[in-house]
Amino acid sequence: MKKIALFLLLAGLCASSCSKFGYIGELDGTGYMSYPGPNPEGEPDILISGDRFDEFKENPFVSVAETPVSSFSVDADGAAYAYMRRSIRYGSPVPVNSVRIEEYLNYFTFDYPEPASGETLGINAEAFTCPWAPEHLLIRLGLKGKTLPENKIPSANFIFLIDTSGSMYGNDRLELVKTGLCAMVDAMRPDDRVAIITYSGSVKKLVESTLISKGAESIKRAIRSLNANGGTAGGPAMQMAYDEAKAHYSESANNRIIMCTDGDFNVGVSSTEALVEMVESYQKSGIYLSIMGFGTGNFDDSRMESLSNHGNGTYNYIDSEEEMIKVFVNERSHFYSVANDTKCQVRFNPEAVAQYRLLGYENRLMSQEEFEDSSKDAGEIGAGQTITALYEVIPTDAYTKDASLATFETRYKFSLKDTESRSLTADVKTAESASENMNFAAGVAAYALVLRESEYKGSATLSLARELVNGARTFDPDGFRAQLVQLMDKLKD
Repeated sequence: MKKIALFLLLAGLCASSCSKFGYIGELDGTGYMSYPGPNPEGEPDILISGDRFDEFKENPFVSVAETPVSSFSVDADGAAYAYMRRSIRYGSPVPVNSVRIEEYLNYFTFDYPEPASGETLGINAEAFTCPWAPEHLLIRLGLKGKTLPENKIPSANFIFLIDTSGSMYGNDRLELVKTGLCAMVDAMRPDDRVAIITYSGSVKKLVESTLISKGAESIKRAIRSLNANGGTAGGPAMQMAYDEAKAHYSESANNRIIMCTDGDFNVGVSSTEALVEMVESYQKSGIYLSIMGFGTGNFDDSRMESLSNHGNGTYNYIDSEEEMIKVFVNERSHFYSVANDTKCQVRFNPEAVAQYRLLGYENRLMSQEEFEDSSKDAGEIGAGQTITALYEVIPTDAYTKDASLATFETRYKFSLKDTESRSLTADVKTAESASENMNFAAGVAAYALVLRESEYKGSATLSLARELVNGARTFDPDGFRAQLVQLMDKLKD
């Protein structure tokens, strides 16, 4: 009786506290809090601390004399940016370890040129004065996957792997999954295939692999029928999803698992290490993994990022119907990888550069041996997708504006099953003026440095970031640059 009384007291205090701060929520039958999502008046849903992010240290400045070469795998994820957006909209602090600069940059599409004839990847580079450290230079590296018309994108063999456990209850979780996946089915082509696997306390193949032409309505009915309850058997579900992908595998198709979850696995194989080992075993099988994260409170960002990094995949955080439509409909061409195992290397000129620092990509660093090894797994870039990386460099006393700062090399494959990589190179020089691409990238990076309270932020402020972004909105096809300015306006310097 004492335990019950204590529980009721704590529940009452929690409810009182949540009510005081405008939060809405109640315990459902599973023992989890319900999360109704933002209401029309703009009040937040419950944001419970407990989301898990890996701690990491930012890349330091490195001496060119000691280490003239820097290598890393590309990272096409955008999850960190969307998580930040949700936090800002709901007046919640942005966790320092949730801020990954590369994911802020790569959330956006940049105005990069298409690849040269015969290539499916194009690269470009420039350097200019660093806005938060005027005595330094900022190098921008750009990559773009070839844009393909709809009729040139291979048919899809998709497995929707959906977490229906109790922790996925709510409008901002399973209900959002249902809305997005139904919209995606509506946008798919007749020769695309979809299978649905769900998991809570047990794993279930809800829909056998079905052609859209023969079963779009039945697929959507199955999605709409989903309910959240029970534990989370994520490991067995992933194994079933890979088995299903293999059963309908086609060399000419886009074979991909699309996983929707909060990452809280607690039934069966559940350790991140064991799950990573599982997805790594399929790296060369031609099956991709895209992970969509939902919710807050028990959200396991560290697990989902790790799985996507090791599973030929990408990782997005879905905070709204707008983001669902962006990822699943407007940018669905990104689900088809045109550049596989893509990695970058920068060889600095010691006559012009004394030190350098890569902004972001901390968990994607590679050795020179790994860069040269064509069998080494690296990141994927989708059709029409852009990737951006920044280096802050300290020039030498001998530096002149016409000097070559570095050589930028990228290696990639057309297919995961290719044994040899293709190579592209570009010379990096200081531009006469900063391009809009440079200014926007610098603004996004300055914003991330401020949010992260970085020791390397120099004179970066929200005002500086806002000025850079606001002046680089000529190219803003979807309005996301304007939206970033609105997010910045919600914060104070």
